[in-house]
Amino acid sequence: MDVLVLIDKLDDLVHNAKAVPLTDQVRIDREEIYDILDQMRATIPEEIKQARWIVKERQEMLAEAKRETDRLLGEAREQAVREASQTEIVKIAERQAQDIVDEARRAARETRLEMEDWADSILSTLEVNLEKFLTAVKRGRERLHERSQETVVAGVGPTSAVSSNDDSPFVTTAP
Repeated sequence: MDVLVLIDKLDDLVHNAKAVPLTDQVRIDREEIYDILDQMRATIPEEIKQARWIVKERQEMLAEAKRETDRLLGEAREQAVREASQTEIVKIAERQAQDIVDEARRAARETRLEMEDWADSILSTLEVNLEKFLTAVKRGRERLHERSQETVVAGVGPTSAVSSNDDSPFVTTAP
């Protein structure tokens, strides 16, 4: 599941939580929060793993392009050596070898650029998603801070989000 969807679910859970009568606090099902947090923990490493896989694939493609270039260069050299016995054939072979080398370099350069563009596109998408994630987290923290400040201004005083002696499955927070 997408991390941003999970953040929205967490935000909705806090926003739609039931109020505790005669207080500015709300009740939230602890298990529901833990479930969403566990899903987030599972999703974020997967997105990072995908980004690493993309980088690895790019490196492998570039290495394969280099091996192919080296192979083509080797073939061109071997062909040039075999035909070196005759002057005119040598000249033709050298031109063909250079054409092969030029084509191999062009193909390798084109493949490398395409792979870099592809990897950059994937990494750019990941960067945008991570920025959205960070923005959502900051927004959530700001909301919590604002609610905490409202509680202090109302004269209730700061309260702990979870009481250490509380065995209930609910987390109590200031709205």
